[in-house]
Amino acid sequence: MKALKIVNAQIPCFEDNTWKVSDILVDEGKIVKLGTVTESAQVTIDAEGKIVSPGFIDIHAHEDSINNKEFPFFTAECALRMGVTTQAAGNCGESADDLGDFCQYIQRNGSPVNYVMFVGQNSLRHKAGALDWYKATEPAQLDRMKKMLEECLEFAPVGLSCGFEYEPGVTAEETIRLAEVFGGDNHVISVHFRRDGEGSKESIDELAYIQRETGLAMQMSHIGSCSATGYMNEALSVLRGYREEGVDIMADCYPYNAFCTGIKTAVFDDGCFEKWNKSYEDLLITDGKYKNQRCTEELFHELRKGDEDVRVVAFVMNDDEIEEAYRQPFVMVGSDCGYTNGGGHPRGAGTFPRVLGKLVREKKVISLIDALRKMTIQPAERLGLQYKGAIREGMDADLVIFDPETISDRADFLTPSLPPEGIDYVVVNGRIAVKGNELIDGRSGRYIRHQRI
Repeated sequence: MKALKIVNAQIPCFEDNTWKVSDILVDEGKIVKLGTVTESAQVTIDAEGKIVSPGFIDIHAHEDSINNKEFPFFTAECALRMGVTTQAAGNCGESADDLGDFCQYIQRNGSPVNYVMFVGQNSLRHKAGALDWYKATEPAQLDRMKKMLEECLEFAPVGLSCGFEYEPGVTAEETIRLAEVFGGDNHVISVHFRRDGEGSKESIDELAYIQRETGLAMQMSHIGSCSATGYMNEALSVLRGYREEGVDIMADCYPYNAFCTGIKTAVFDDGCFEKWNKSYEDLLITDGKYKNQRCTEELFHELRKGDEDVRVVAFVMNDDEIEEAYRQPFVMVGSDCGYTNGGGHPRGAGTFPRVLGKLVREKKVISLIDALRKMTIQPAERLGLQYKGAIREGMDADLVIFDPETISDRADFLTPSLPPEGIDYVVVNGRIAVKGNELIDGRSGRYIRHQRI
């Protein structure tokens, strides 16, 4: 008897932008049959009136450290409840753990979601002794970084992630030198670019230069937080122009008008509020003794000088510009998720339902099938995930069953980890991981080794 059968499933067909109703038979983690399924199964789900989508693939995620004993897999469990079955983590230049340790831990213990991993450039810098954010690496340090990245290839990362804004001393040449380690294969460079707002065009120019020099796919991180401060149309125009010239550059975005990061980072260096035309009160503190308080000038300087890099939410972006980003065929959905001690930004628990509920159903910014494409097959193809992102026989059985009339996010900025409404089931590698909002199986995810060609 097979493991799982889903009947009356309404499935998106991305090849021709249509929907079909079919049964789905699942066994040993794979979709083994589509069509009319008469065989019995250990579990049968009737999906009448619901959408059955491929599991959502979060192309821009951040992982919890495996050493975090108090909140193990907190971020991943929030993602799982909102339908994410695979995360591309290690973004913005930051790796929470040594890649080998992380890979081996997941292989031994499983995880709530599948992981494909980037190696963080800034983390490599720190390990090589380049601790000054504002200085370029010395030749010996760069050599050590290349050696460490070569050692990571044993665990098949999808590519390199960069956080130029966080470490202004990073040069394009340093990134190009590191990219040589991948040998021209189908890897990806994910970049949190150098200067947001009025610096968007020059920052995108730099990404296009790196892409041309390396030949690797360029993924521009969270275009909303980078350009939705009055510069989105300009940024999108520049991106379209480069793509027309053959530059392999795409982007991702989360559906909120605020970003979240550490208050001690270079993001909040002098001049940031003038750049955004915002004030101290536009920052919300997400952890520590001032949690859920709005910032003041006094608090801002106290936290900047403190021992802990407290995370804050910055309400500096415009909703209409974020919506315009989602209308572009080269912009995917990415959450930029991540929590600190259980606190953080609601994007980690609400991004995908918010797109489907607010932007698709309520505001009709994009169609349902286009939104699902940005969440499934498009990131799967971008990341080289051959067996994910579509519902076909032989594909991995990562599935989300949801009600298109009720799906919505509930997480907000004061309660950022509340699970969504309208998701009935999440299936990871053929096993029911979430039923309603209840976590049934938090260890069916796997570490995915990037497939080189």
